[in-house]
Amino acid sequence: MSTDDETCCPRFDPEPWDSKTLTWQGKRFMQDRVTCLFHIPLNYGAVMTRMEATLRAAGAKLAAPVMLSDECSLWGADVFVEAGKDVPGAKMATISGTFMSKVFEGPFSQIGHWVEEMKAWVGNEGKDINKLYFYYTTCPKCVKKYGKNYVVLLAQVD
Repeated sequence: MSTDDETCCPRFDPEPWDSKTLTWQGKRFMQDRVTCLFHIPLNYGAVMTRMEATLRAAGAKLAAPVMLSDECSLWGADVFVEAGKDVPGAKMATISGTFMSKVFEGPFSQIGHWVEEMKAWVGNEGKDINKLYFYYTTCPKCVKKYGKNYVVLLAQVD
């Protein structure tokens, strides 16, 4: 989806995501894996390009999909792109649960601080984090265009 010739990501609206509790039931995602070096993705762009092409070819690409990253190790991350339907031959996953979400804005170097702030917020609400997902809302090209780098942290709390 293009908002103009120089952008590919729709402008992100943080309001529906900031300091909210969300419940998902069987939200459908296509799943892949990114290689990382100390949590720094090495092939994120290539994986996202491949996933988008696969979703588009299957008629499963959504206009503004949720794209999640599960930073499950220093050496790799599972990535999930919301899909409109199952994609033949692709690894599919469904995600269900109750999530507390908080929006952060700034350079990726702040992620460690954002995680600590998220843990404190969830703890102050009397909850425990079972799993933490990162929703990178905008590609680097569109971050430059819009001048904002929003990242949503989603803490599964059930």
